[in-house]
Amino acid sequence: MKIYIDGTYYDKENAKISVFDHGLLYGDGVFEGIRAYNGRVFLLKEHLERLYDSAKAIMLTIPMSFDDLQKVVLETCRLSEIRNGYIRLVVTRGVGNLGLSPDKCPKPTIFCIADTIQLYPPEYYEKGLRINTSPTQRIPQGALSSSIKSLNYLNNILAKIEGNLYGAQESIMLNHEGYVAECTGDNIFVLKKGIITTPPIWAGALAGVTRRVIIDIGRLAGREIRVDMLTRYDLFVADEIFLTGTGAEVVAAVEVDGRVIGNGKPGPITLDFISRYRDLTQMSGVAIYT
Repeated sequence: MKIYIDGTYYDKENAKISVFDHGLLYGDGVFEGIRAYNGRVFLLKEHLERLYDSAKAIMLTIPMSFDDLQKVVLETCRLSEIRNGYIRLVVTRGVGNLGLSPDKCPKPTIFCIADTIQLYPPEYYEKGLRINTSPTQRIPQGALSSSIKSLNYLNNILAKIEGNLYGAQESIMLNHEGYVAECTGDNIFVLKKGIITTPPIWAGALAGVTRRVIIDIGRLAGREIRVDMLTRYDLFVADEIFLTGTGAEVVAAVEVDGRVIGNGKPGPITLDFISRYRDLTQMSGVAIYT
């Protein structure tokens, strides 16, 4: 495995970031998780666009062109001999001092890792997830926009811890008004009487790349998909629920806060989305090996 850091590729054992990097000290930075399938990087353009948007939103200038950063991702995959795997691309504010001010960081840090990942074991895709509602609320939009994919994930981690204590595989996060925002690492979709609904970005949901693809897949298949507010009640009485994310792909939720969803198994609409999404990942993307 080779890891890219600021223009150089290092072996895993020698890949190091300064303890004075503000990404480590303060979570001051942005990142993308990207997948590779069948020798292609899936939705690379879309992920890089979101990375640059996130960086702009926090006034962090990425010191590399879009095309050059794409080359870094592909070369990291090649050097790590990845055909199917997970890519973590990170841009931090860079090395500074122990003070909070970003003005003391003269140059951002960029690093890229390409490795394997399995977010959930295969049986979860066959049987579905048990999920709970976390007591920890999603950070309000007025505090930190959910559209910024920042290194600040403590909010999500606390909710994940609470889910683990409950014995759930994933946790739902509500916003400060009590509406469903998202899960700790995934977007959420709810099916009721043939209509599929997912929370809007302004409710606290990440503008998920996979979320956008699933909306497109569904509408092309003739399914009615709405972006609208959801409450816990909507989850409890749903016919089907599924989660989406780069790492998770598409996975069913079959229990929410002790309420069985549908017949307690992944539903036919969810299974259709899983199949269509997997087919898409195998036939599209930017070639790693040319």
